[in-house]
Amino acid sequence: MELKETAFTVKAERAILFRVLLYNDHIDRDEPLEELRRLTETAGARVVHSTVQKRAQIDPQYYIGKGKAAELTDISREMEADVLICDDDLSPSQVRNLEKVIEKKVIDRSELILDIFATRAKTFQAKLQVELAQLEYTKPRLKRMWTHLSRIEGGIGTRGPGEKQLEVDKRIVARKIQYLRGKLHEIEKRQERLVASRNEFFTVSIVGYTNAGKSTLMNALAEIDTFVEDKLFATLDTKTSICNLKDGKKILLSDTVGFIRKLPHHLIASFKATLEEARNADLLLHVVDISSPIVTEQIEAVNAVLKELGCDNKLTLMVFNKTDAVKNESIIPLLQSLYSNCVMISAKTLQGMQELKNKILEMLERDFIDVELSCSPANGKLIAFIHEHAHIINSRFDEQQAVFRLHMDCKLANKLRMLDNSIQIKEVSRNPSCT
Repeated sequence: MELKETAFTVKAERAILFRVLLYNDHIDRDEPLEELRRLTETAGARVVHSTVQKRAQIDPQYYIGKGKAAELTDISREMEADVLICDDDLSPSQVRNLEKVIEKKVIDRSELILDIFATRAKTFQAKLQVELAQLEYTKPRLKRMWTHLSRIEGGIGTRGPGEKQLEVDKRIVARKIQYLRGKLHEIEKRQERLVASRNEFFTVSIVGYTNAGKSTLMNALAEIDTFVEDKLFATLDTKTSICNLKDGKKILLSDTVGFIRKLPHHLIASFKATLEEARNADLLLHVVDISSPIVTEQIEAVNAVLKELGCDNKLTLMVFNKTDAVKNESIIPLLQSLYSNCVMISAKTLQGMQELKNKILEMLERDFIDVELSCSPANGKLIAFIHEHAHIINSRFDEQQAVFRLHMDCKLANKLRMLDNSIQIKEVSRNPSCT
């Protein structure tokens, strides 16, 4: 089964959005479908109507209740809708029951997100990851999606009662899932080796809710020009660049795919190779859109995904972005009281960027030591490496040796010891946090 690479599932369609709002739901109650609207528009559809039903619990048969389903039938005819999109995940039976009543295509939040990812995926790895996630999602829903369920396959080996095409399709999907998992496992191993090979750098990974401004921050810190768009999931593939701090100190900075509330589990599993940068980073920059009305819920959603990836105990700096767009400024002291290790910035206007760099440098230098290094003055390759990766406090040269007093990452000092036995490295002073 191949993915459609050139068209959105809901492209140019007229969409009706709906959801059930439970009494204990923690979302923006003024605009409970705003995020789904942005997702729908990102997928290329036009929202013509939206509706929210308040209930004590989800209806197990229709999700919204049969009466509301009948109401949506009339609205969809009146609005000439092509598709109805639910802001929650629906069971296969709920989709089947709703489509039977409304007589229109019904998709849920996960299917919409997967569709967006399918059209955004550009690299071979991203396409494999999305295809695997789509097949994992599709497998339990084959009965709804296939129209040739009663056909009997003929030919040698299938004569007699035969086999329903549904069972054949299930086996095809299962084999494809197994194949894709194998290919992604190979990529993941290569990614692990690649990330491990960068251990001479202090690595920083930018994570956060989708559209929080991660790519804009990446551009500002690394002084590069990566793709930025005011749409959800503008970045799917990890981008890595070197960021220069003061005194010759450098970090390796990586941008990652954005997270979202109720991110499909299959996507998290499929994108583990892409998120390898975050899992192995020395520091996470958790970028938050401080202007969002559901800022705390977005922080919780990102933290939940980080926990699933095993990154919940990583050294993290909260980066509250878009201060230039804040309408209620009382949120700033509130967040500062909740998160002591934070910085307020606007990546767009560059406000607070120097403070952010200082914070990163402060965390970087927790693992720095002062060493005295002696080597042959003819060892030009090593001397060039020192100039590139360490801060030289002072140096002296004679015919026999070159001696450097250096301020450098203890990881780098250990690597130099392993790479060249002829050099002598003596530790002069050590930061207490460097072990």
